[in-house]
Formats: sequence, structure tokens, C-alpha cells
Amino acid sequence: MKVLAAMSGGVDSAVAAARAADAGHDVTGVHLALASNPQSFRTGARGCCTLEDARDARRAADVIGIPFYVWDLAERFRQDVVEDFVAEYSAGRTPNPCLRCNEKVKFAAVLDKALALGFDAVCTGHYARVVDGRLVRAVDPAKDQSYVLGVLSARQVARAMFPIGTSRKEAVRREAAVRGLAVAAKPDSHDICFIADGDTAGFLQRRLGSAPGPIVDVDGTEVGGHDGAYAFTVGQRRGLRIGRPAPDGMPRYVLDVSPVTNTVTVGPAARLDVYRMVARRAVWSGPAPRAPTPCLAQVRAHGDPVPATARWDGDLLDVELHTIVRGVAPGQAVVLYDAETVIGSATIASTSSAIPAAR
Repeated sequence: MKVLAAMSGGVDSAVAAARAADAGHDVTGVHLALASNPQSFRTGARGCCTLEDARDARRAADVIGIPFYVWDLAERFRQDVVEDFVAEYSAGRTPNPCLRCNEKVKFAAVLDKALALGFDAVCTGHYARVVDGRLVRAVDPAKDQSYVLGVLSARQVARAMFPIGTSRKEAVRREAAVRGLAVAAKPDSHDICFIADGDTAGFLQRRLGSAPGPIVDVDGTEVGGHDGAYAFTVGQRRGLRIGRPAPDGMPRYVLDVSPVTNTVTVGPAARLDVYRMVARRAVWSGPAPRAPTPCLAQVRAHGDPVPATARWDGDLLDVELHTIVRGVAPGQAVVLYDAETVIGSATIASTSSAIPAAR
């Protein structure tokens, strides 16, 4: 097969490309330039799309012995990932930019372009597997990235290759060293790639400006203030700047963010309990369920999956949890699994703490 290997400049994508070439595929490497003003060097594991990353990817391609190109997708990334991130926070929701990048850039823009150029598949360094045409968790549970790939459609999964999903991270690094890849010991990138300093609140304030408003307790009493409700997310505890202790002496958490009134509501941890979620924009990596479906639901990239029952009705996905999950925010994704196989995903629109009557 003709395979386009997306090479970020890190160890995982380099080994993935090398394995695809070893398997006999006709592999071409491509580095996605996603930053409009790339910096010369990253800071430790922070930042992305630097000139250093592009050079590391090119060196890896040279060692593997495959052609290499750089595709400028900075404008697509800005519109579909960065601007979406800002708009979601402005609307009081909590987005996942890695998930959105996979959906809109790596497996939409890149895959579509690759197919138009005659490639059969796109290969990446994600920790996941494709088994019998279905997306499945990686062998290494600590590195599994099936959650952020849960937005892929069945068509996209059929054209995806994840060669390192069968290995653990330490084995990938050892293999890179044996192959002579200079990125063998390169630190993993983390946090939000386009916020290199890790200061999400500062990034949002620079984009949205200062918008002072109240922080109120669940009884409506004003207990503090903020410079922008967009800087808060459901479940947050730190940085609340509350001027008075709670009557019971227990810590307060963000329970709700209202962009309409510019109000942040706080309260006790128990108010974060979620038993039910309603989600929209469902994407199925296989057949859409036609009846109430027992499954496992995961709401964070590194969160624990919990037993649930999912019901699909038109535009809405109703997920009833059989175990309490805390701090679920609108805008997050819920990914449904059948054991280790991804069923599909949707974007959480609302949550409920009411225990179902059947219980």
C-alpha cells in the first residue's frame, strides 16, 4: 500500500513510519506545519510545530530512507482547533483540542488530501490499534490514545494505521535507539500544544480580554470575583480566589460557568456527581446502536471507563452511568467502548446529578 506517515518530530511517529516501511509499504513522510509562527526551539516537552520538530522529522525520514515533505496546515489548524478552543471556552464549555485536531486536521484535511494524491492510508504514532476494521485500545494502557481518536468515523478508521499500538512506550524508545533515530530520548509533548507556556487562562485572556464578574455560592451568595468566566471549568478547585470559607469548612469547586450572566457558580464536591449525560454530534466507528446498548463510557483522555447504558435517538445520545463520575463539563467528549473496542463518541451537551428512578 501507499502510506502517508504523519511525522511530528517525536519518537512515536518516527518508529511508526519505520515499522510501516519495514512491513513493505511504500511510505512517504510528511510533517504538518500547524503553527503560523513556529519558534526555533521547544521548551522541554512544551510547544509544537517548532523548527526543531520539523528538522527532527526530516532527520528521522532520512534514517528510515523514505521521501519527506512539509505540509502547511497552519490556517486549517487555526480555524478548526485554536479558534474552536477559544469559542468553546467563551461559551462556557470545556473543549479537547487534541480530539478536535484528530477530527478536523489529521483525519479529515490530511486524509482527504492523501487519498486525493493516491495514498491508501495515513499512518500516525498514536497508541491505538485497528482490529478487523474497528478502533481498539492500545496494548499499553498508560499510553492508550483511543479516547482522542474516538471521533474517527468508520471510513477514517478503515484508512488509518497505528503501528506502535501493539507496543509499550519503553519498547518504542529502545527500538528507536537501535534504529539510530536521534529522537529516541526526546521528551514527550504534553499539555495543549499551541499554549507553550501552559497558561491556558492567560492565553484565553489575551484572546478574549478581561471580563470581570461574580463568583457565587449555590445559594446565590457572592463569594468572590473573576476576570473572565471563560477561564474556569466545571470541577476546578484552584484559582477561585474566594474571599470567605464555606459554612461547613469544606473546599468549593466550580459547578457551573454561565457566559450569559458571566457568573461562576461554586459549591461542594458532592454537587459534581454525574449520573447521566446528554450528548450531540455522535460519530460511530462502527454500526450505530439501534437499541439501548450496555457499554463503557469514558469522559477524559486518561479517565477510567465506567459501566453505562447508551440510547441513541436522532441527534441525541443519552448516556446513563451505572457509577458516579465527578466534574463532567459540557464540551467534553464521551467515548463509548465495547470492552476495548470503540463504539463511537459524542460531545457532551448537558449532565444530570439526578439518580435514575430505576435505581
